[in-house]
Amino acid sequence: MTETVLTRWQLAQAALIAGVGGPIIGALGRTVRWRVEGAEHYDAIVAEHRQPIFAFWHGRILSATYYWRDRGIVVMTSSNFDGEWIARIIRRFGYGTARGSTSRGARRALIQLKRDVAAGRPAAFTVDGPRGPAGRAQPGAVWLAGVTGNPILPFHIEADRFWSARSWDRTQIPRPFSAAAVSIGEPFEVPDPSVDGVIEERRAALEQVLAELGERATALLRRG
Repeated sequence: MTETVLTRWQLAQAALIAGVGGPIIGALGRTVRWRVEGAEHYDAIVAEHRQPIFAFWHGRILSATYYWRDRGIVVMTSSNFDGEWIARIIRRFGYGTARGSTSRGARRALIQLKRDVAAGRPAAFTVDGPRGPAGRAQPGAVWLAGVTGNPILPFHIEADRFWSARSWDRTQIPRPFSAAAVSIGEPFEVPDPSVDGVIEERRAALEQVLAELGERATALLRRG
């Protein structure tokens, strides 16, 4: 499959979007009041000198970008125009990128992520991205966890006041000075992914865990 080649005009547009969007996300994130449960799960993985493989829904990409900033996390981003401006924005928040998606360049990007994790860098997946369906986990994070022996760290973020984008994932944009609950799950282990049925079983289990974390984050907001 041929690699996507962007025009100079598309690259200029991507730079403009990132130049405007990055500061806006930073300013907005600084006003959010964060309520967190399960942070000890992240700390436990780091204390064991393992690398977390973050897993979350695409619709929470904006708040997740700010919350997990400056940790050297490598993220798979599409090689198309949307992936270009997204990559430029997240690099401003201390992320690395592996270019590819479930529809184009996935194998190459996953191999890069495998190398990055082996070199001591955490990775992250919007597990229902880049095109959905929303709430349906793809197997990439499960495969990476299995081949590297590092755990998935699932999490969900929910804001009490937000805008929703008119996109397939209904991207949630927290309103200024809103509260956002971050519910972090226990480390999610994946055995040898070459064994028949392992990837599908753990993929379905991860999907269920993320659904439960969404309910927990909503409950955390209600508790105030």
